[in-house]
Amino acid sequence: MAHGYRTDTYATIGGERQGWKDTATKYALLPLRIFLGVTFVYAGLDKLTDSAFMSANGPGSVGELMRSVRDSSAVPALVDLSLKSPEGFGYAIALGELAVGLGTLAGLLARLAALGGALISLSLWLTVSWQSEPYYYGNDLAYLMAWLPLLLAGASVFSLDAVLADRRRRMR
Repeated sequence: MAHGYRTDTYATIGGERQGWKDTATKYALLPLRIFLGVTFVYAGLDKLTDSAFMSANGPGSVGELMRSVRDSSAVPALVDLSLKSPEGFGYAIALGELAVGLGTLAGLLARLAALGGALISLSLWLTVSWQSEPYYYGNDLAYLMAWLPLLLAGASVFSLDAVLADRRRRMR
């Protein structure tokens, strides 16, 4: 006796009849978008509210962190640049993470937000977590790779980008 499974399951989305595979494909990046958005908002707020981190010197400060990774980073010149103004660098990273996270969650300029997230993750990988051995222990590389699907695909559902695109289509 042969057993099969049903492939004719349909849902209605936006007035169109779609199969479950189409529906799953449409929403596939939403969990990643939520995870990255919440994580980057949290990381940005965590830095902004930590007075020790936003200092040039002292335990837990951004300045101390950058000095500790300077000789082991892939791009020491990038670390040297951050050490010219550690507080400014700390605020730039924190505000960047916050903007990227909010843009990702709202789906507003989602590809630009994903590019920002990828650049932040790349810079942190090349500086802070570069010395991780084996390389896959450095979480910034995994974040960099996680941003790439959102950079390529954008935010097609539950996003302000989708709302704006729909408005543009209707106006034509």
